[in-house]
Amino acid sequence: MRSLFWLLAVFAAAVALVILGRVDAGYVLFIYPPYRVEVSMVFFAAGVLVAFLAFYALLRLVGHAVSLPAYVRAFRSRRRRERAHAALSGALQAYYEGRYDRAEKEAAVAFETGPTPALAALLAARAAHQLRDFQRRDQWLDRGEAAAGERMQAACLVSRAELALEDRDFAAARDALRSLHGAGPKQIAATRMLLRAERGAGAWDEVLRLASQLGKRDAIAPALAEEYKVQATIELLARSAAEPEAFERRWRSVEARDQLHPRVAAAAARHATELRKTTLAREIIERALAAEWTPQLVFLYAELPESMEDGARAGEARARIERAERWLLERSRDAQLLGTLGRLCTQAELWGKARSFLEASLSFEETRAAHLELARLAERLGQADEAQQHYRRAAEIS
Repeated sequence: MRSLFWLLAVFAAAVALVILGRVDAGYVLFIYPPYRVEVSMVFFAAGVLVAFLAFYALLRLVGHAVSLPAYVRAFRSRRRRERAHAALSGALQAYYEGRYDRAEKEAAVAFETGPTPALAALLAARAAHQLRDFQRRDQWLDRGEAAAGERMQAACLVSRAELALEDRDFAAARDALRSLHGAGPKQIAATRMLLRAERGAGAWDEVLRLASQLGKRDAIAPALAEEYKVQATIELLARSAAEPEAFERRWRSVEARDQLHPRVAAAAARHATELRKTTLAREIIERALAAEWTPQLVFLYAELPESMEDGARAGEARARIERAERWLLERSRDAQLLGTLGRLCTQAELWGKARSFLEASLSFEETRAAHLELARLAERLGQADEAQQHYRRAAEIS
């Protein structure tokens, strides 16, 4: 298009000169003693135009000659970038095709010649990780961090943490992610990985904190956040179960909502029982059952030993029986609750009531536990044949 424009301009200038020659009969006189040159105005104008074009062409030629080295350098640099981009693209394609050896080789080419060596090094590290060559993987990670600028540091740390998590090296993953959190704003994806690393390393206080944080930000599914919190709370309770005072402090520090979770309440009740805190264990189970009826807790309620804290063994047993009977008013057909009442009455040596509750439990649901309890009760009452029948039935159920 530009060439056509210049061609039209030249023709237009030629036409203008011809028209000017017909209209104007002027001339141009050059005097250089002893010479005298006279030319027409049209010829002079044409000569000036030709001289200008020749001078312009000469300048362009000299300019091209001077800029030739820079042009060659730019051409070579452009070719290197094109080859590096092609190598990086080939490495990505090979990686997702599962050809990890090829991906690492292409990424190595992109690392040597490309404009983003850190990115190529991270890709090579992932390929080496898939090949289970951890020494070469770590070398590529080190190269990537050395070549990375400020904008790529986060990518290097996240990649190192992700690969460490896949290798179950939770300490290394945690160190990398904590460095990332200290260097800049916290990212949700990195926080989720840090949660996994802390969980693998057994840092349950951090697991509890991070799970609560991610749950409030809707960064993980509510059910998953709840599971992390429950697991962390149970583990923390177990760690403090060596001393009664430490356990009670830990239990009081648990959020009221989490105290009512069936698994948390069951674990806390077991630890309290082991620490001879039977009254506390009973309170834990009763509060949790008031919030959510759970067969596991109902069964555990009957497993609590008689309180030794105040010496009121009979009063303790009667109090639990009365509470269970109040529950029975609303759940008269609950086989688990009936079995629990039978075991509680056995502990209180109320043999008739114990038999009645256990047989009622079997009428709604035949369970091995109820048969075993009836067998033991029959043995205590000297009814050996009946005890053997219940033992046989328990064995058949199991």
